[in-house]
Parts: sequence; C-alpha cells; structure tokens
Amino acid sequence: MATTKKTASAGKDAALSILLEASELAAGNTLDLDALLRGLAVLVRKVVDYELFAVMLPTDHGDLRIRHAIGYSEELVGSLRVPIGKGITGQAASRKKTIFAGNVAENPDYLQAVSAVQSEIAVPLVARGRLVALLDLQSAQRDAFGEREQSLLELIASRFSLAIDAARLYRAQARQNSTLQTLTQIAQEFSQILHLERLLGKISSLLRTLIRYDVLAIYLREPGSDLLQHYFGVCFHERVRWSDIAMGKGLVGSAAKLRRPVLVGDTSQEPRYIASTPGIRSEVAIPLILKNEVLGVLDLESGALDNFSQTHVHTLNLLAPQIAAAIENARLYEEKARNEERMEQDLAAASVLQRHLLPRGKRRYPGMEIAARNDPASEVSGDFYDFYAYESAFGVLNGDVSGKGVAAALYAALVSGVMRNTAAPQRSPADVLYSVNEALLARKVEARFLAAIYCLWLPDKMQLSVAGAGQPRPVVVSGGNIELLPVKGIPLGLFSGVVYDEITLDLKPGDTVVTVSDGFHESSGPDGSEYGDGRLLEIVKRHRGASASELLDLMFDDVRNFSSGRPQIDDRTAVVMRITS
Repeated sequence: MATTKKTASAGKDAALSILLEASELAAGNTLDLDALLRGLAVLVRKVVDYELFAVMLPTDHGDLRIRHAIGYSEELVGSLRVPIGKGITGQAASRKKTIFAGNVAENPDYLQAVSAVQSEIAVPLVARGRLVALLDLQSAQRDAFGEREQSLLELIASRFSLAIDAARLYRAQARQNSTLQTLTQIAQEFSQILHLERLLGKISSLLRTLIRYDVLAIYLREPGSDLLQHYFGVCFHERVRWSDIAMGKGLVGSAAKLRRPVLVGDTSQEPRYIASTPGIRSEVAIPLILKNEVLGVLDLESGALDNFSQTHVHTLNLLAPQIAAAIENARLYEEKARNEERMEQDLAAASVLQRHLLPRGKRRYPGMEIAARNDPASEVSGDFYDFYAYESAFGVLNGDVSGKGVAAALYAALVSGVMRNTAAPQRSPADVLYSVNEALLARKVEARFLAAIYCLWLPDKMQLSVAGAGQPRPVVVSGGNIELLPVKGIPLGLFSGVVYDEITLDLKPGDTVVTVSDGFHESSGPDGSEYGDGRLLEIVKRHRGASASELLDLMFDDVRNFSSGRPQIDDRTAVVMRITS
C-alpha cells in the first residue's frame, strides 16, 4: 500500500472541528432557544477571547435587543435598544455583513454602552435571506478581532442561524397555539370545524340563534387584494351568491375600510347602501380582523327597520375575533392539506426519479464484482452512489450530502452532475475530489456540503486508489488482515484549496473493500449505543468469503437487526467491491 499523503492543514482541521461541534450543538438543541444561545456562548469562548458577549435578536419595532449576554449588567441587558442601521451592530444587521473595529474610539458608527471597550466585532446570523440574530463581541484590548476571528465566528454563525430561526419560529408557534387554545374554549363549536364551507354554514346557523336576521353574507379578502370576495350567503334560509365588493364600497366595503362596525337602521336613508335583495330595511356589517389585518366582513340584513341594535353590535364584536380566527384556521388547514397532498405527490415522483438515477446496484467489471445499495430514511435521500466505467479503469463514488430531504437530494443531483463532468480515468481520486470541491464552492450553495469516498480501480495493475472527504473510513480485507483504511479529509463544498489524501492499494483475488455512509455508524440500538466501526468490522470479518452482493445483504440485515425496529433517522448507503481476478 502507498503511504498516505498528509495534505490537510492544521488550520483547516481546527475549522472543521469547530464546524462539527457547532453543527452538533445546533442540532442537539433545535427547539430550545435558551440552550442554543448558551451553547453558542460556550463554543465562541473556545475560539475567541472577549470581555462582553451578546446575542441580539431583531424585533418588530426595527431594533436589536439583547437575548443572551455575558459581562453586561442586568439593567443594561433589559434596557439596551439598538436601531437597525445604527452603530456597529446595527450596521452589521442592516448590511447582513460582519463588521469589526480595532479601535472603537476612531469609529464614528460606534455606540458606547460600556466605557472600557476598545474593540468590537458584530457577526449577523442569516437564515433564508433574513436576519435572525446578531453575535456581538467586545474587548478591552485594541485590535482583539481580525480576519481569523471573523472567519471562525462566521463559520459558527452558519451552523447556528437556521437552528435559532427554527427555535424562534417554534416559540412563536407555541404562543399562537396557546392563544388558539383559549379561543377554542370561547368558541369551541367554531374551532372544531376545519372545513371552510361547513364552518361558514355553522356560523350562519349559530348566529340565527342569537340574532334574528333575514340575510347573512360573509365576504373574505384575499391577501394583498382590495376586493372582498363573497364566500357564503343565506337569504331567507336559501343559499345565494352575490357579487364581490371593493373595499370602501357599500356598507360592507365601508366596514372593511374603516375597520369598525357599520350599523344602519334605515337603508333607504343611507347613501352608501347597495341593494342586493328587495325589501331590506336595516343592515349591520362587522369587520373580521385577525392580527391587525382585515380578513373579511360579516354582514347581516333584515326586512325590518332598526332590526339591529348596539347590543347586537356588541355581541357581534365579541364573536368577530373568534369567527375570524376560525375562518383563518380553516383556510390554512385546507391550504395545508392541498400543499401536503401536492408535496406527497412530488416526493413520490422525486423518489421514483431518484431511484432511476442511481445505477444498477450489482454489476461486474474486469477484476471486480461490485454491489451497492441506498436505503433512504425518508422518501428521498441525500446519500447516493455512482459508477464511472472506462476502458481501462472503473470509478466508484459513495457520497453523503449534509442534511436530509428534498434539499439534500437536489444537492446530491448537483454533485452527481459535477462528478460526471470531472471524473476521468487518467485523473487520480484526490485530484477529482479537489476539482469537485472547487466546482461546488463556485456555485455558492449555502449550508450544504458533501462527504464522499471516491475509488479508482485499475484492473491491469490490480490497484485501487482511494481518496476520502469526510466519509467513514473504508474497510479493507486483504489476505488474512482486516483494517480501516486511514483516509480522511474535509467534506467537499466547505473550503477552497483543500488537497485530499489518497491511498493506493495493491489487491489480489478474494480481497474486499467496503465503504458506507455515516447512516450505518449512527444507527442506534435499543440501549442507545451506535452501530459504529466495531460492528461493521465484525460483520465483514465474519463473512469475508461472501460475494459482494451477499456481503451487502448481510450488512443491511445486520444494521436493521441491530436497530431492532427503531426508526431510521439517516440514509444508509454501502458499496462493496470484491476482487475476482
């Protein structure tokens, strides 16, 4: 075997270590904002020295407020407000770009909160194009922060931004759910109905028990539109359909525009009245407002003069928020159901397409029998494998994209295309991984990377060259020995200029090489233990004489038995290469 090339720099290894720790902390506290921020503070302290630490969150009022701090007084934490766009932190938040000052006294943007501060760095945390938080560090030393600190803090921020965003959304949703539970107790009959048509019918019948009316109409406003669409109407117990109404027109449009009830005792004396049903003499229109937005209008009409009183208006005003919430819930539920059905159809189609994109899992090439399988944890997989057959060589890739689901699968498809354009029989595995890494970085896909093992088989020389980029170490069975091949490297798509290790194996008939994704190693048993390298080595050693396809089946059976029916949380992919002649 050739000697492993030592190419990855210590700085890159340290950055990878910080990246992995940040990813683990973010993933382990996904919905706990306080735990996330505490973990962030601890991690930052490991790599950057500071006197003052703060995580600031944007508010609906256009400013930043401290959510977690170290070194600040409680009074300052509670009172400090920084307008977005003002000061170093506000500028960083506005630009969504890191800003640091080596000497704050010379920086006109600096807003002094603590007199001893000499230098400051502000790092925005951005998710889906939105500012979700801002990391602010201050030091009593001048020039305490530079490009090294910026690089490390931005690396950490990239892993925490999505987690903090998810935790904040979870908290907001939890508060909304609490409010909805209260509304359920007040208007249980409304909130239990999630089918919009049935809900509107229920509103009609329930209101009739409270207020005598001859005509009821419910108009709903489409988001971003000034048109009130007629959704439901009853005229003397008969379902009817009326025309839509523009905001500001008629009594219904006026209630929506004014955002307050409109009560008319005699429609014949009201210039705003628009006749739609003969004989109507009185009308009351109540705006349905939810989250400070006009959702629609509830309109009641009667053939009697002065049929509706201020008491009726008061009653309807009390019911209006519950009606608005129930209608919005029903609309969202129906939209969600439609989206889920469409998503299920799309995922099913994507799953079929992805299976067709993977090459046939069992095949032969001169001197080698190959068996591969991808077992996704959900409908689509971020794991994949691929083969590259040439006249004089055969390439094998085992790849694992960060994350799961559709985004990971799309990134895998991107990598597959890049790889096919890059791999060639005359190019070494390390050279191929280098080129693919640079190509992925050029595409600037945020928060995605690829762990991979790429092998090139030269049958004429009976040699297999192997390069790794963050995947678990391959298992090599050669003669009477079994070992984990020491190839490792930084995943693709993270850092530019990375040179990858490569090992060349001189193999003979009966030798076997196995590569797996970390879905194997991280599979957990009933006691919480992980499958790991030890279990993989054991199953390969025990069945070293099996064919490639037989060993592949035994490996997947073993990991499923080890998990004992526990849910599969990650994709599993394995490739077995057995030398035949």
